[in-house]
Amino acid sequence: MNVPTTVEKPGSRELSYAEALREAMGLALERDDRVILMGEDIGVYGGAFQVTGDLVDRFGTDRVRDTPISELGGAGVAVGAALTGLRPIFEFQFSDFAMLAMEQIANQAAKLRYMLGGEASVPVVMRMPGGSGTGAAAQHSQSLEAWFGHVPGLKVVQPSTPEDAKGLLLAALEDPDPVIIFEHKMLYKMKGEVPEGWYTTPIGKAAIRREGTDVTIVASAIMVHRALAAADELAKDGISVEVIDLRSVRPIDRETIIASVKKTGKLVCVYEGVRTLGVGAEISAMIAESEAFDFLDAPIQRLGGAEAPIPYNPELEKAAVPQTPGIVDCVRKLVGGQV
Repeated sequence: MNVPTTVEKPGSRELSYAEALREAMGLALERDDRVILMGEDIGVYGGAFQVTGDLVDRFGTDRVRDTPISELGGAGVAVGAALTGLRPIFEFQFSDFAMLAMEQIANQAAKLRYMLGGEASVPVVMRMPGGSGTGAAAQHSQSLEAWFGHVPGLKVVQPSTPEDAKGLLLAALEDPDPVIIFEHKMLYKMKGEVPEGWYTTPIGKAAIRREGTDVTIVASAIMVHRALAAADELAKDGISVEVIDLRSVRPIDRETIIASVKKTGKLVCVYEGVRTLGVGAEISAMIAESEAFDFLDAPIQRLGGAEAPIPYNPELEKAAVPQTPGIVDCVRKLVGGQV
């Protein structure tokens, strides 16, 4: 796609996370006639979470295409469209439903460049609303980024701010390979400053959201905001917390995380996915295998989701994933030598 790759910041406004994603898709549709949107109810209805909004009115049904209720079929068409030169953005109503399309995502999109000796690429972007907090229960509330991050050939990102939601989506469109974007459902209404125009947030580069000296917290998506709230609370006790927003699950920014752990000597991984075999497990192993291991002065801590399906009951739902008080308690014990 013939677009600039450097950040343009002629000005910024306050947009919601959903509005930032919509603006990114609108820019892409305007600039490149190869870009199409696909997904269930993304047209007249505007998307399950109203992210595509009025784009069908602006660009028509040839560019904003409602698909039948078949995730396997829709994802397969998107992969095929990418192989033939289009730049499809495919929306799953819920990331949970992508399980129905794993053949197309993990066996086709992720592997075709390799299987064809580099002679073809699959530049498809797949948007996946994920995470808990909406009372949607066990089949509509999972955090599956570790599943997709396990597959070579896929890139997996998790924006935590409106600015990065737009920037990572535009970066995904410029990428020649398949990119999965996990959008936390509880962030869609969150507002923040978003630059105007076309800019990209680099895939594979973490962001230091808060600098600190006593402990490093690595988080992504909504957990970044809970970690920042915990850092504010811990600062009252004189505990200085560095908060790293992972932004990209695959590839992971090793350099930023390793440098932070070498500085603080303590690491807490906070993630919403189930604790076992989750993103925090990979980060923990990465630190254990790196030069940062010799700088640790306490065991690495992982705060992940419960070993259970997400409950429907709102109080149980909150208890099933890390919350700010739990992060505060974990850090206090870690710094106090109680773990």
